[in-house]
Amino acid sequence: MTPDLILRGGRIIDPSQDMDQTSDIAFAGGKVQAIGAVEAGPDTQVRDVSGLIVSPGLIDLHTHVYWGGTSISIDAEDFCRKSGVTTAIDTGSAGPGNFAGFRKHVIEPSEVRILAYLHVSFAGIFAFSPTIMVGESKDVDLMAPREAAEVADANRDVVIGIKVRLGRHASGDQGMTPFGYALQVAEKTGLPLMVHIDEPPPSYEELVDAMRPGDVLTHCFRPFPNAPCTAQGTVKPAVKRARERGVLFDVGHGKGSFAFKTARAMLANGFLPDTISSDIHQLCIDGPAYDQVTTMSKFLCMGLPLDDVIRRSTVNAAMALRRPELGSLKPGSVGDATLLNVSEGAFDYEDVVGEVMTGSRRITSEGVVIGGKWWWPQ
Repeated sequence: MTPDLILRGGRIIDPSQDMDQTSDIAFAGGKVQAIGAVEAGPDTQVRDVSGLIVSPGLIDLHTHVYWGGTSISIDAEDFCRKSGVTTAIDTGSAGPGNFAGFRKHVIEPSEVRILAYLHVSFAGIFAFSPTIMVGESKDVDLMAPREAAEVADANRDVVIGIKVRLGRHASGDQGMTPFGYALQVAEKTGLPLMVHIDEPPPSYEELVDAMRPGDVLTHCFRPFPNAPCTAQGTVKPAVKRARERGVLFDVGHGKGSFAFKTARAMLANGFLPDTISSDIHQLCIDGPAYDQVTTMSKFLCMGLPLDDVIRRSTVNAAMALRRPELGSLKPGSVGDATLLNVSEGAFDYEDVVGEVMTGSRRITSEGVVIGGKWWWPQ
C-alpha cells in the first residue's frame, strides 16, 4: 500500500517498543504502516521532521472537554493543537443525564479522539466556575447508578470507565458514600473507576484501600491535607499496598491537585505516577496546569528521563484505558503521532500552592498526526 504520509528523519521515541532511534515513519489507511525506509508514491505527503521527536500520539488521561455543556470544560480541538494531544479523556464532565448531548455535539464532530469516564452523578460536574462551586457528590439524590449503568452500556465505544469525585469540596461530609454508588456501576458494567480525591473526608488511605486493580486514583500527588506521603517524606503504607494490588496513580494536575513538595517526596522514594495528565479545565488552562506538555515538562525537570515521561503519556495511558491500539507506533496501531521539541534554557513552572520551580528544559508540541493524516499545524 502506498503511504499517505511519511515523516522523515525524526527521532522516534516509542516506549511501547523500547524504541529510541532516528528513522522515517509511514502512515497508510489511518494506521502506522512502517518504521524505516519507505518509498513515497505520487500522492504521498512527505514532511521533514529532522531535529524533532516523533512520539505516539499523546493521551491526556484527565481533561474536561464538554465545551458549552458544562462550565468546567474547554474546547478539545483548540487544546489538543497546542498540547500535542491526539486522545483526550473527559473525566466526568457529563453524567447519564446529559451524556447524549456531550456525545452528539462534542464527541462525534471532533477530529480529536474523545473518550469518557461517565460520572455517576446525574448531571456530571454541573457547577464548577469562578463564581459558583457546588460539589455534585454532596447530594446523594444526584447519584444515578441505574441510569449510569444503562448509559455506559449503550455507549461502550466511547465510555471507558466510571468517574466519582470525593473529598470535602466535591462530596462534603458524605465520606465514601458516593464511592459505593460508583463502585456498584463499575462492577455491573465491568468498567474501571477513576476517583478524584481532594481534602478529607474521606482520607487518602481509606479511599485507596477500597480501590480495585485497574482503578485509577487521580490527583495522586496532591498537597497536604490528603497527600500520599507522610510529614517525614515517606510513602504511606496504604498507598504502597494499593500499588502492589494494581491500583493506578494518575497526576491530574488541575487547579488544586499537584504540589512539587509531594512529587519530590514520592519520586525520591521511587514512587512514580503511572500516568501524567493535565486535568485541564477553565480554571487552570491559564495556569498553573496550562496543558499536557507543560505538565510533562515539570516531571522532566524533576529528573524523570524523557522516555519515561513519554511512556506515562502514551502506552501507560492506553493500558489504563484498555485500548492497546493507542499509545504506540507499532505497525498496525492507530496512526496518531505527536511531534515534540525539548528546549534548553531557564523556565519557570508553578504548582497549585504557589511554589515556582525553575527548570532547564521545556517540552513543546510542534505537530500532530491524527488517523494517519497531518492535522496541525496546517
